[in-house]
Amino acid sequence: MKKDNITIKIKRQDNPNLKPHWETFTLKYRPSMNIITCLMDIRKNPRTADGMKTTPVKWEQNCLEEVCGSCTMVINGKVRQACTALVDKLDDPITLEPMTKFPLVCDLVVDRASMFEALKRSKAWIPIAGTHDIGPGPKIYPEKQQEMYQLSRCMTCGCCLEACPQINSHSPFVGAAVISQVRLFNDHPTGKANAKERLESLMVTGGAQDCGNAQNCVEVCPQKIPLTTSIAEINKQITLKLLGMLKT
Repeated sequence: MKKDNITIKIKRQDNPNLKPHWETFTLKYRPSMNIITCLMDIRKNPRTADGMKTTPVKWEQNCLEEVCGSCTMVINGKVRQACTALVDKLDDPITLEPMTKFPLVCDLVVDRASMFEALKRSKAWIPIAGTHDIGPGPKIYPEKQQEMYQLSRCMTCGCCLEACPQINSHSPFVGAAVISQVRLFNDHPTGKANAKERLESLMVTGGAQDCGNAQNCVEVCPQKIPLTTSIAEINKQITLKLLGMLKT
C-alpha cells in the first residue's frame, strides 16, 4: 500500500539532567528512505506534527554504510543502525530512542567511551614497535584468515551490549564485543605473544565468566559476528591458562 506520510516518534532529552519527553513528527514519504533521511528532513524543518517549532534532533552518523557504528539507536524497540533501517521495512509509527546501556549525551546521542576503555584494558592490539626490520611476519593460512576476518568486522557499535541482560547498573560485565576482540588478537600469530596478558584482563570480576549465555548479542550483531563462539573460545583459553596448558 502506498504511503503518503510517515510518523516518527522520537524520545528527546537535551541533557542527562532533564526528564525525557516524546515528540512526534510527520514527514512526506519518499521511496527508499532510511532513518537518517528522516532525521535530516526533521533537521531542515524542526516542527512537530501539531505545528510547534522545536529544536533540531541530535544524533550521530558517519559512514552511512553500516561500518562505523556511530548511528546506532533503538528503532521500533530494536537496537540497530539508522543508516540501514529502511522506512519501507518498518512499522508506522516509527519510534526512535537512544541506547540505554551507555550514558546519554542528548537526544539520540550516547557516550560509548566505556567500550573503548575496555578495549584498552584488554590490550586489544598487537604491539609491533621495533619490528619493522626483522623480516616478514608469520604466515596466516586462508582458513584462519577467514575466521579472523569475521571477528575483525566489529565496529564497536554497542548493539551487543544494549541487548545483553548482563549489562546493567549492577554488573561490571565487559560485554561480548571486547571478548571477541581478545579472541581475534590471541588468534593472530604475532598477537599470541600477549595472549596471557589479554586473558588476565578477562579473568577478573566483569570478565568472560560473567556472561549469562543469553545469546542476545549474536542475534542483534549487524555484522553477524559469531560472538557466542568467541565467548566459548575465550573461556576455553582461560581454562587452559589456569591449568598451565595454554600454548603461545
